[in-house]
Amino acid sequence: MTANNRLFFIDAMRAWAILMMLQGHFIDGLLDPIYRDTSNSAYNIWLYFRGITAPVFFTVSGFIFTYLLIKSPQMGMENPRVAKGVRRGLQLLLIGYLLRLNLFGLLKGQIYDSFYLVDVLHCIGLSILALIGVYLLTSHRKKFVFPTVLVVITLVLFLFERVYKDWTYPFLPEFLTNYLTKANGSVFTIAPWLGYATIGAFISVLFNRYKNFKYLYPVAISIALTVGYLLIYHSTRTFSALYDWTGFEFLKLIVSNNYLFIRLGNVFVVFAVFMVFRKFMTNKTILNIGASTLSIYVIHFVILYGSLTGLGLYRPFNHSLSPEVVIPGALMFMIASTYLALQYNKYEVQIKGKVSYVLTTIKSQSIIIGKMLLPILKETFLRIRLRVQRLVQVVRSN
Repeated sequence: MTANNRLFFIDAMRAWAILMMLQGHFIDGLLDPIYRDTSNSAYNIWLYFRGITAPVFFTVSGFIFTYLLIKSPQMGMENPRVAKGVRRGLQLLLIGYLLRLNLFGLLKGQIYDSFYLVDVLHCIGLSILALIGVYLLTSHRKKFVFPTVLVVITLVLFLFERVYKDWTYPFLPEFLTNYLTKANGSVFTIAPWLGYATIGAFISVLFNRYKNFKYLYPVAISIALTVGYLLIYHSTRTFSALYDWTGFEFLKLIVSNNYLFIRLGNVFVVFAVFMVFRKFMTNKTILNIGASTLSIYVIHFVILYGSLTGLGLYRPFNHSLSPEVVIPGALMFMIASTYLALQYNKYEVQIKGKVSYVLTTIKSQSIIIGKMLLPILKETFLRIRLRVQRLVQVVRSN
């Protein structure tokens, strides 16, 4: 494996994660609650795999960004990926807020509280900025410092999640608080989800460092399966034993709900599965889907939740459909969102060119019209001024 090889299995993982996110959002948002039966094996399997989606998505996002970042021979601020990453992170934050805008509210001069809530794009954008910060702080230190800091961030966020989960942050404005707590309705928070991005970044460092190792994949698959198995089936027992030994309260809290480490184990198993079948994951469509996740996410948000207009599927069909309707509906929704995103990406340059042309035309025409109206406005202003002065003189004379 050379430095220029593309990791196709990562693109395939990202494609799988975004498709899982589409069907998960559709079914969770539209399925009637009477069918949410945890005694049903099919529903439980769906629910379990739905819980894997976000951890995989965050981990892969951290992997891809960091892999490209550290591939550059330049270090620190000289690395061109730093500037690109900052733009990307800010772009994701901006898009995240735009998707929560309501045009009808804006027309009434209102910004609804939902605009300030934090979702996937906000957290991924902020995670990218955080990864850049860690990279810049450690770029001129020894090579082991950067990956070590990444692992430490993940461990701190995961180990103490039950401690900081209920903090309220009354000293912060609400829009910042939404990044740290779900109390106001945020779907995701930067802590602990940054932890998946940092562990993904750590894995990418290992892949980049051993990219030319002959047995990279056999070793990587074995390690991923082993770590995944241990985290899923033995992490809770380990934390329980550590609590009995040390008496640290935060370990007892982890035992009561050890979802972060178990989901991390799921992520490692997914990595292993995709690495095993990596030779079958070079299909052009799959890779294009993996490269179009942002477009797919935006389009699915508009169709399902009615971003900007509020006229999405969620409004008329919220928690009202049966499995016979919602399952094929989810399939069609996935196909439609993906197709539209791929078509947009195919003609993205032309579309942006036309939008830019329209905006430039509007700007130039506005300047021309402004120049034409300026003399008229000046003359009108002078006439009004004269009439006001005469009126004032009449009033004074009386």
